[in-house]
Amino acid sequence: MSELKIPTYFDDEIEGARPKTRDREQIDARFKWNLNDIYTGWEGWESDMKEVRTHMDRFVELRGKLAEGAEQILEAYRLQDTIGMMAYKLYRYPQLSFDLDQRDNEVQARLQQVQQLFAEYGSRSAWFTPELLTIAQSTMEQWLDEEEALAPYRFPILEAYRAQEHVLDEGGERILALGSRFRSAPAEVYRALTTADVVFNTITLSDGEDVKVSYGEYSNLLHTRRDQEDRRKAFEAMYGIFEAKRNTFASLYNSLCQRDWAQAQSRNYSSTAEAALDDDNVPVSVLETLIETAREGSEPLRRYHRLRKEVLGLDEYHLYDGSIPLLENDEVYTYEGARSTLIESVAPLGQRYQTLLGEALSGGWIDVYETEGKRSGAYSAGVYGVHPYMLLNYTDTLDDVFTLTHELGHTLHTVLSCEAQPFATSSYTIFVAEVASTTNEALLLDYLLKQTDDPEKRAFLLQQAISGIAGTFYSQALFADYELEAHRMVERGEPMTAERLDALYMEKMKAFYGDALTLDELYRVTWARIPHFFNSPYYVYQYATCYASSAKIVAGLLSEDESERQATQARYLELLSSGGNDHPMVQLQKAGVDLSQADTVRAVTQRMDELVGMLEEELKRLS
Repeated sequence: MSELKIPTYFDDEIEGARPKTRDREQIDARFKWNLNDIYTGWEGWESDMKEVRTHMDRFVELRGKLAEGAEQILEAYRLQDTIGMMAYKLYRYPQLSFDLDQRDNEVQARLQQVQQLFAEYGSRSAWFTPELLTIAQSTMEQWLDEEEALAPYRFPILEAYRAQEHVLDEGGERILALGSRFRSAPAEVYRALTTADVVFNTITLSDGEDVKVSYGEYSNLLHTRRDQEDRRKAFEAMYGIFEAKRNTFASLYNSLCQRDWAQAQSRNYSSTAEAALDDDNVPVSVLETLIETAREGSEPLRRYHRLRKEVLGLDEYHLYDGSIPLLENDEVYTYEGARSTLIESVAPLGQRYQTLLGEALSGGWIDVYETEGKRSGAYSAGVYGVHPYMLLNYTDTLDDVFTLTHELGHTLHTVLSCEAQPFATSSYTIFVAEVASTTNEALLLDYLLKQTDDPEKRAFLLQQAISGIAGTFYSQALFADYELEAHRMVERGEPMTAERLDALYMEKMKAFYGDALTLDELYRVTWARIPHFFNSPYYVYQYATCYASSAKIVAGLLSEDESERQATQARYLELLSSGGNDHPMVQLQKAGVDLSQADTVRAVTQRMDELVGMLEEELKRLS
């Protein structure tokens, strides 16, 4: 087994280390996306924009004909497939291009063009589901049984009948579709404020270096600067951006919550949470159980931060102290050095999974380093019929290695789902998406821990694992707690102002962290800097439920019982290959996970407690 190659950071240039430049032209091509796999230029994109309109027109011509028989139903769904497959390419090409430089107005205009086209199509095709549901379910089931070619569409068709009470008549659906383009406005304005128009603050560090605190650099400073004063300056520089515009962000968030509540009421839901979770047929009680169980089990989180305060020798311990390693570490985790280790870490998933992972890392799929104008964060975006694209802002930290394997989990999930499923059921739900990513993270941790008995290295890795639970489970549960209550404020008709959102967020922080750290007043604006709140409401809780699911799966993959390992691997790969062919709760139950039980969630808090205990033991060995 090869070890993770970690060169020591000398003053000289490090082979394989991240480029010092943010100029995209100076980054080697192997570290950048190859968008030519989608289109070789805008001419092909424009040609498909014209062609997709022809298919849309053919689909609309089926209006009034669905009740004629199974052949019409089949034609409609096949046309939807054709339009959907083209939509992936038409949307992703400008979207991915724009994310590389969100200052590019020309590309943004093309992105808006395709968004407008599909908003128009949404209003023109609003008749489809209401007309489909005029056909008796018994008749539809008979057609499904008799027409073999309809098999790929059985689940989505029967899903429409399950949600029938929330489907409006044709006029109502058309009105909602006409507003679809405007519903994205809060997220678009938020992205413009936080990316295209953002002005990052510059700080002077304790060694005299002047640093512009961009999103990627902020993370890097919190992970690498041992001087607490440097971390404080970085924190204030970053959060000051959101503090300065908090009233604007509050207005955006209020409009978003009002939008969600209006949409929920129009579809006869009792709450925004019920409306958001019903797409996956997930009971609201699952969200409530997660929040309650995580909050009640927050003592291991507090225990960890108290330990950190003691080891770091700080008089006051702040949340911005939570990322710095407990032990001195001058190691650089290069992107190229991580690749072979990541492939070997997923050996419990089998040879083919490893081969596919290697293909994803071979070039053209991943945009690795931060450049001017590039979107912050990391993601994996599927392009049906091509391959997924991964965005990173890699800064050579161990955290980045875990982010890389996290996003590769999504990428392989997409590859396996698209390979095994017809287009109609190839898209998996968010509810299961993070299982694949957090499973990869857990396997990487296990692999790295097995490579060493050195207490210092083990303590460093255990801290990484604990930080993963703190960030992926506890933080996301806290976010979900805040988000649920913020939406309920609107549902109760209460005003939503920056002051009320600040107070609500601080209340949730105190519930999770207690007196384990000093809560700086400026952290009250954290709600304004969480993109998921503005881009994907009711998304964050799924990180935590998925973490609980992956913990169960990983236990089986690493079992000492060979038959259990093989059975778990088979069930898990089946989950990754199942796309959206069933409700996610059912898919997870087939994989051996039941999220309706509080004990499934509680196992994560217990694991956190165990890991903190292991960390304490390694630190004792060192002392």
